[in-house]
Amino acid sequence: MTHPRTPILIGVGQVTEKDPPIEEASSPLDLIEQATELALEDAGISRGTLSELSTLVVVKSFREPMRNTPEALANQINATKATQWLAPDGGNGPQYLVNRYSEAIFSGEEEFVLLSGAEAMATGRKIVKSGSKPQWSVDSDKDADLLFADRQMWNDHELKHGIWQASHVYPLFENALRAHYGNSLEEHQIMMGQLFSRLSEVAESSPHAWYPVKRSPEEISTATPSNRFVGWPYTKFMNAMNQINQSASLLLTSIEKAEAMGVHPDRWVFLHGASDVTDVWNISYRENFYSSPSMKIMGDNALNMAGLGIKDIKHLDLYSCFPSAVQIARNELGIPTDDHRHLTVTGGLPFHGGAGNNYVMNSIAAMADKLRSDRGSFGMVTANGGYISKHAAGIYSTEPLESDWNRETSPIVELTTEDIQSPDFTETPTGDAAIETYSIVFGRSGEPENGIVVGRMGDIDDPGTKRFLALVDGDTDTLLSMTKEEFVGRKGKVRRDKETNRFTPAL
Repeated sequence: MTHPRTPILIGVGQVTEKDPPIEEASSPLDLIEQATELALEDAGISRGTLSELSTLVVVKSFREPMRNTPEALANQINATKATQWLAPDGGNGPQYLVNRYSEAIFSGEEEFVLLSGAEAMATGRKIVKSGSKPQWSVDSDKDADLLFADRQMWNDHELKHGIWQASHVYPLFENALRAHYGNSLEEHQIMMGQLFSRLSEVAESSPHAWYPVKRSPEEISTATPSNRFVGWPYTKFMNAMNQINQSASLLLTSIEKAEAMGVHPDRWVFLHGASDVTDVWNISYRENFYSSPSMKIMGDNALNMAGLGIKDIKHLDLYSCFPSAVQIARNELGIPTDDHRHLTVTGGLPFHGGAGNNYVMNSIAAMADKLRSDRGSFGMVTANGGYISKHAAGIYSTEPLESDWNRETSPIVELTTEDIQSPDFTETPTGDAAIETYSIVFGRSGEPENGIVVGRMGDIDDPGTKRFLALVDGDTDTLLSMTKEEFVGRKGKVRRDKETNRFTPAL
């Protein structure tokens, strides 16, 4: 018999609002309320049951439009008795919240929980272009309470060398992957196009996708005026799309509470496996840029808790902010490159839309719908925050648990430099050096503007050499040449220039 306090997902709701007139557009708070209404409808319970919420959590928007969104939401849905939290930045957040509150429900600390979030950046952009400002704020006499403190993803030295914007940082992983596997530039570009084309196939049939269009590998991988390079080798179609209006809400409770509220068992979705892992925080100290020990631990822990292997998972949604994130996750989870399974149930962040920190709320909702229509099958959702830094996984099914819900591992596994072969690092390199990986940053004009180098003071294959960060010391022709030839392993000179390092590659 399944334990009465077993945590279950009982209701999901998603909203995608496309191109409404500015005067009719929903605010992020409105979108959250709409998604919550749909989650209630999905669970088959009335709005009045929201007064029984023990906790509500709103995922922080990229551009938080309100002083206290959780309070405003609680007031709007008559859930003022609920504990109210704002979850900080991180794409791993929604799955982390499901894991955390499932644990709290089973222990009896929580009864009934609402998780939600939204972005309205498409409308916000329109309003700003019109010369106005979004009027979305609701008066409050206090700031929202953060569920836990935000943590900056970069240190000062990394910031000075361009390590902050995700679209410029993830190419460091991509170029390292290409070199590690010995692909040519052309082969790798085609491979990335093929990988993301399959995501777009799923988006084509998704009712919530921002771009419900199947795109060919060539369309995705080829740079054009409408699909320019952003951070080479990524075109716009390989980047998470956050200029969208989307929201999603989830309702979590226990079996006994669901029965008391009259939620039919055909709505119940069980969390069979859960895992949360953080990698070595600053990327300067990662072991390499083509693997992720934290992702492997995440997958192993979630699968072990569920008593499953990766081959037992029928439906997958791998976090897809950029191609490197998908490839590394696939590698660490043990999914073959020729696997027939789709790697998303939504269409992924570039095509479904990446609602800021809240995308995974949408993927969990989509996974619940998928599993309810394919009863007894298992689905896995992975979530990634930072620069392949913060990870969460959930394994779901309509199949009840065979034993008590039990998370055997520590709630969060945190890797440090002591857990890996972290290289020595120098902030003041001078002399002969080589490129370990690199990123070329393109501007809106379609021309390269600067380059970021992760280098070694010697052979890149020698783990004893010191790592450094630098900006490329060269003109536009130099930067373009780094997109036409393989520069991983290329020798050169590094020097200190005021507060930054400058690397001059041998051409």
